Amino acid sequence: MFLRAVAFAVLFSTAAVAADPPKEWIDQTTGHRVVRLSEEPGSTSLYFNFNAYTPDGKTLVIQTPTGIAAVDLKTRVLSKIVKGKVRLLFVGRKTGQVYYANADSNSAAPKAIYAVSASGGAPRLIANIPAGTIQTINNDETLMAGVEEFAAPSEIGRDGLMHHGQANDPAKGEPPSKGAMMKARLEAKIPMRIFTLDLKTGERKTVVQSADWLNHLEFSPTDPNLLIYCHEGDWHRVDRIWMIRTDQPGMKPVKIHSRTMEMEIAGHEWFSADGKWLWYDLQTPRGQVFWVAGYEFSSGKRIWYNLSRNEWSVHYNTSPDGALFSGDGGDANMVAHAPDGKYLYLFRPRHIENKNTGEYAEPGAPLIATGVFEAEKLVAMKDHNYHLEPNGNFTPDGKWLVFRSNMSGASQVYAVEIAKAK
Repeated sequence: MFLRAVAFAVLFSTAAVAADPPKEWIDQTTGHRVVRLSEEPGSTSLYFNFNAYTPDGKTLVIQTPTGIAAVDLKTRVLSKIVKGKVRLLFVGRKTGQVYYANADSNSAAPKAIYAVSASGGAPRLIANIPAGTIQTINNDETLMAGVEEFAAPSEIGRDGLMHHGQANDPAKGEPPSKGAMMKARLEAKIPMRIFTLDLKTGERKTVVQSADWLNHLEFSPTDPNLLIYCHEGDWHRVDRIWMIRTDQPGMKPVKIHSRTMEMEIAGHEWFSADGKWLWYDLQTPRGQVFWVAGYEFSSGKRIWYNLSRNEWSVHYNTSPDGALFSGDGGDANMVAHAPDGKYLYLFRPRHIENKNTGEYAEPGAPLIATGVFEAEKLVAMKDHNYHLEPNGNFTPDGKWLVFRSNMSGASQVYAVEIAKAK
């Protein structure tokens, strides 16, 4: 949970406030209409694979520096539903309740989890978490899942993890590099567990226990007992993507992707809206050949879509109908070292036909299907600092892509229309 804590600290660190950015404009590079949804500088949308929408598709919930706000997606009217320094977690897929926690992001501190209607009103205390951090809720809102460290590292304390092996100099006030922090945390081998919390009975169960760094939990949007998670760390040193069922005690975790070459990396996984596919960023090897890879749960079928260096993105996503993908781009200092990658993208997948059929069909297990992404630029992000990741996600009607950006100074929440402006 170390990276989550850092990310939460960054969320409220946008103190520099420029003049209010425009509420609406046509991107002169792409021809797409962009609107600003938030009002307060320092506002952010949720992480790319967390649900932020009510089940009726009418409301988006966002984090603000002074609480939690709901955005009417039709009128764009903003309503404050929680006041105070709290942490927005996610929106329930069944009830539309907004779940949040007290703002302390230290994973060792007790946490109170609350729920409130997306239209406001009195919040309800859902649970007290004595240790660990809640990361996800299942689709019928009966289980939450989280992670907990249950022993301190033997040789490096929490402060040591912040600085162990870093390239920067803490004596000069330089922050530790992300890569150095991940390497230190991975090598610390801190015992951890993934746990579930039954929201009806309060029962807490251990699902996975390991000295691996466990993170990035996500319940399926359609199966209440299918949970994916990652082995965190330097991506080229871990097989990252795993799944387990919470209704099968004693089940061994299943690895979704195994590396087969040196410096291969895979991660930033997410479910398709129908829960049938798991998608993820794949590079073979790191920083050289770029794919968005898919795994079908029911059949084990795989498909990899190729894209260019400039089109590589920190996070990808899929539209509600699964027909389109998005990417939030990246700057030249990131893994792809893209010379011109600072855009939000729309991707249309094109499958490459397998012509080896009939008497020419390959024997044995099916091979990986392949395709390519045909890219369209949605927003030019030349003024965006990628220390804040845009985390694009489609609105429930598939007509807009919501993202966060500091293109005008402090972070704000925006949306770009998928159809070009006329």
